[in-house]
This record gives sequence, structure tokens and C-alpha cells, in this order.
Amino acid sequence: MDQRLVGIGELGEVPRVAVVVDVMRAFTVAAWAFARGAERIVLASSEEEALALKESRPGWLALKDGPPAAGFDAVNSPGLVKSADLSGRTVVQKTTAGTVGALAVADAPLVLCASFVVAGATARLLRAEGHGPVTFVVTGEEGRADEDLACAEYIGRRIDGEDDAEAAPYLRRARASRAAADLVDGVRLGYRGVHRDDVELCLEVDRFSFAMVARRDASLMVLRPVGEHDGP
Repeated sequence: MDQRLVGIGELGEVPRVAVVVDVMRAFTVAAWAFARGAERIVLASSEEEALALKESRPGWLALKDGPPAAGFDAVNSPGLVKSADLSGRTVVQKTTAGTVGALAVADAPLVLCASFVVAGATARLLRAEGHGPVTFVVTGEEGRADEDLACAEYIGRRIDGEDDAEAAPYLRRARASRAAADLVDGVRLGYRGVHRDDVELCLEVDRFSFAMVARRDASLMVLRPVGEHDGP
């Protein structure tokens, strides 16, 4: 299947199929939110929009990058989200890279959001339905984030039928990435919004058996799990 890897700023025309990759941490967090019972995730374009959506819809929760902040119920950390009870809830997510990338391809006929934890399910969905060509949107570091590049390349191999592709070389690249180092430093320095397990949770290959598909729903971009829905 034809594949290409681009940064958000390199997108140009709307792709037919977009796989938006954010390993550390947006789409690892999103997968954990679904595992913890979330019904759907609404991708917001700004923190102000996230709070406005939460305020106008009783029962919705808001999640953001960085430290805890007034009005937000959670932060973009898999180590913290994995213990939350999100049963039946709608979560509004705003992050620096992942949600930006998904919104940038909102008009594509098919948009999947991915990380290592849903790599296999993402590849199986694309392979089973015969979609293509596939554009991987590498969200971190203007398309140069090695953890996202490694994940995209790994998913690409599995789309091409290499289900036995060895994950270790790709995980080594992700573990050595600047994003991983920043998370480790954040824990060492006591930053709020970072958990000591975040890096390891982001490097769990195929932790979940569902893919994550984002579609327009009226004026909103909504992410939902597709496929077998694992528990925590």
C-alpha cells in the first residue's frame, strides 16, 4: 500500500487516508481514556474551546497538556489517566501536537489517530478495508519527532502484512527520543502533569485491540474506538 510521512505543515492537499501519530502522549492517552470507559473524545482546537464545550455540555470532561489547570479535569498523561473512571463519559482533549494534527486533516474521508498501543489494530483496519494511499501525519517537532516517525514506520510495515515485524528497533528509537527525555526530566524535576510511568506506557506495543477513528459530527471532530474494546 502506498504510504508517505509528512509533518502537519507539509500536508498540502487533503489526503484520502490520514493516520495521525502522537506517541508521547496524546494518542496513548486517548487509548487509555477509552480503556477506562470513555465513550468518545472530542478534539478541541484550543483550551478555550475545550472549556466552553465542557461548560455547555453537562457531564463532559476536559483534558489538556501541561500541569493541572482550573476548569480541566485531567492532564495529558497516560500514567494519570490509567487510574481514572471515565465510564460513559465524553472527554474533550486539547494537546499541543496530536489534536492539532487530527484537526488539520478533518476533511479527509478516513482519519485514524495512532500510537504504539494501537499500532496493530490500526494496521489491521487499513489492511482489511483496503484503504489507500495512506498519509502518516507525524505531529511532533514539525514532523521530525523520532518517536512518531518510528511508530509510523512500524505501522506501515504492518499495513504491508508484516505482522511479525520486530518492534524492538522502533521502540529503541522512541525511547531515545527528545520527547522521552523531556518526560524523564519532567519527572526528575517534579513537574505536575507528568507521571513516572508515562514513557513505558507510551512504549507498550498493541496494548489495546481497537483502532481509533476520528470523524466530523456536526461541528465537532470526534474520536471513537473501533474494534475489540479492551479493559484496563
